[in-house]
Amino acid sequence: MRTKISLIGMAVILSICMIAGNAFGVSSVYENNIYNTGMLKPVDSVLKVKAGDPAPDFALPSVKNGMVSLSRFKGKKNVVLSFIPAAWTPVCSDQWPGYNIARQVFEKYDAVLLGISADNIPTLFAWTNQMGDLWFPILSDFWPHGALAQKLGVLRSDGTTERAIFIIDKNGIIRYIDVHDINRRPPLEDIVRELQKL
Repeated sequence: MRTKISLIGMAVILSICMIAGNAFGVSSVYENNIYNTGMLKPVDSVLKVKAGDPAPDFALPSVKNGMVSLSRFKGKKNVVLSFIPAAWTPVCSDQWPGYNIARQVFEKYDAVLLGISADNIPTLFAWTNQMGDLWFPILSDFWPHGALAQKLGVLRSDGTTERAIFIIDKNGIIRYIDVHDINRRPPLEDIVRELQKL
């Protein structure tokens, strides 16, 4: 039986993630390259799936790992999909580096994290290269443009995706969806709480 992360442990992890987000997200190395989008409409799509539905399979190219498919993890790992709207933007550049510090949390709950964007591979390569070494695969839903995001119902009207989290269990069933306010980073504690239920 898995033990839950203590409240003190969670507080430490979340504090580190907030510091890391500020330290690594919009770092001085590339802060002048970050495009300020201003405030955006919080949500601009309509979900096409719900918790309890089978997740649609996909195979997407990744920055470093060749093609990555959902079916690769079926029966082996829980899967967390982290959709971000666009490379080189402030919240996105803060969110993924924060997950670097939380790697052990995902591993504790037998989960793999997949970062997904509708940006193309060269753009994602250049952007994530500035973040340092991310431990999780970064996937491109660029062509056909936003096809996976479209299937799930998180493709926005401007061709970017929502800032969304999908948690899929080892049987390939969607257990949690958070289409978050695009202007804010989804709380890590929400993801951990949902992984604890699996």
